[in-house]
Amino acid sequence: MAYMSQERKRELAPGIKAVLKKYGMKGSIGVRHYSTLVVNIKSGDLNIMREVNRSNRVDCQRHWNHLLDYQQRDYESLSSHSVDQYQGIIGQFVNEIIGAMMTGNFDKSDIMSDYHHVGWYIDINVGKYDTPYIWNAPRQKVAA
Repeated sequence: MAYMSQERKRELAPGIKAVLKKYGMKGSIGVRHYSTLVVNIKSGDLNIMREVNRSNRVDCQRHWNHLLDYQQRDYESLSSHSVDQYQGIIGQFVNEIIGAMMTGNFDKSDIMSDYHHVGWYIDINVGKYDTPYIWNAPRQKVAA
């Protein structure tokens, strides 16, 4: 049974905060329902939403052949199961943050026998439905 305690969160927090700091991101770490480690990314130097919207648009075109249902969003929950869709520095960031969140975790699941057993789950939220992600765009120098 998946279990995430506040003590384990405190043990993992330094590694997660180091990855956030390395990429210039601001976020918080929490535990939901004693089973899920959650990282909420509020703002940062990476334009994550552009990459997420690009990826979602490509998926809509690939699977449904139209963009009628596609809407750009200001928030997203990143899936740890489809990290390959993020490219470049954003892909590196997502892989590193997942690695930091999964340190010490295990997965003894067996799909063939319908047996599911993991140490804990993870969620990565970029912004929230009522608070969009804020991209700190680099400022251009103004010539005097």
